[in-house]
Amino acid sequence: MKQTKLLPIYDPERDRPALLEAGRLLREGGLVAIPTETVYGLAANALDPEAVAGIFEAKGRPQDNPLIVHIHEMSMMEDLVTGIPEAAHRLAERFWPGPLTMILPKTNRIPMATSGGLETVAIRMPSNAVARAIIEAAGVPLAAPSANRSGSPSPTTWQHCVDDLEGRVDAIVQSDPCAVGVESTVITLCGEVPRLLRPGAVTLEQLRETLGQVEMDRGVLEQLSPDARVSSPGMKYKHYAPKAEVTLVRGTGEAFVRYVQQQQPCGLWAICFEEDAGLTVPNRCYGAREDHLTQANRIFDLLREMDKQGAKKVCIHCPDTDGVGLAVYNRLIRSAAFHVVDAT
Repeated sequence: MKQTKLLPIYDPERDRPALLEAGRLLREGGLVAIPTETVYGLAANALDPEAVAGIFEAKGRPQDNPLIVHIHEMSMMEDLVTGIPEAAHRLAERFWPGPLTMILPKTNRIPMATSGGLETVAIRMPSNAVARAIIEAAGVPLAAPSANRSGSPSPTTWQHCVDDLEGRVDAIVQSDPCAVGVESTVITLCGEVPRLLRPGAVTLEQLRETLGQVEMDRGVLEQLSPDARVSSPGMKYKHYAPKAEVTLVRGTGEAFVRYVQQQQPCGLWAICFEEDAGLTVPNRCYGAREDHLTQANRIFDLLREMDKQGAKKVCIHCPDTDGVGLAVYNRLIRSAAFHVVDAT
């Protein structure tokens, strides 16, 4: 059991002593939960296999699940990949710093422990000022998957990290809630055609505007086999799930309400849209039907609330799959272990 420090860093200049302490811990091989604009990440020195092994142990994460490496400036990328293609420059110019991860062939500086045994590496530059200041203070690129126990809903506040990881990590940074609320978009540039592996706040439509042709991997919407080799986190295993049984429900507002009301009420909760009127079971709203940004921002917090409420079954009104809605849907089908029903 570790003695977990709480390091308040809301402003990198004002809170400099805590910032330097976070950097020291990471530089010396420690584990620190840090804020980003997407979700909180469990950070370690991406170049240190032993430190990276600590991430997998603290999270209970499968060893073949690759990690995303976080940098604070473009110059850090040059030593981590074998080359930076024109497509990567175009994406970085438009979306970095921000919630976009690019996969490229790695150099030997990235250990196999970080890349999940692959010859590629996933890299992003977060827009969160505290995250970039911590990376700079550490002086090394940081591997940082979501700072939660593997499989549970991702953390969007520092308290979520405390709930999951206190006693397992060296420090947790106290900072503002995450602005986006779902993990970064992941695109691989290793094939002939760029391919979306995980949707996020940078949408498929925006990627195609920037690069032209972009394919969507079938793992975005389909369940992959247990022995599949994946290039991005969040593609293979059950993720983002509360303890309750989750059912994703497609249909109109009236059909959703009718379906929920027909279920056994004991331990039943609903996560709905603002427009879903008439629910008599306990429920929480995660935004208007067309407001995908609010849905993304709220969904993980609400999934965690389901556990606190002791929910046994949760019915969630299925979002549309345009824009950021694709990211919300991608997280929810994994939370529901691909249990999706059509309500009529």
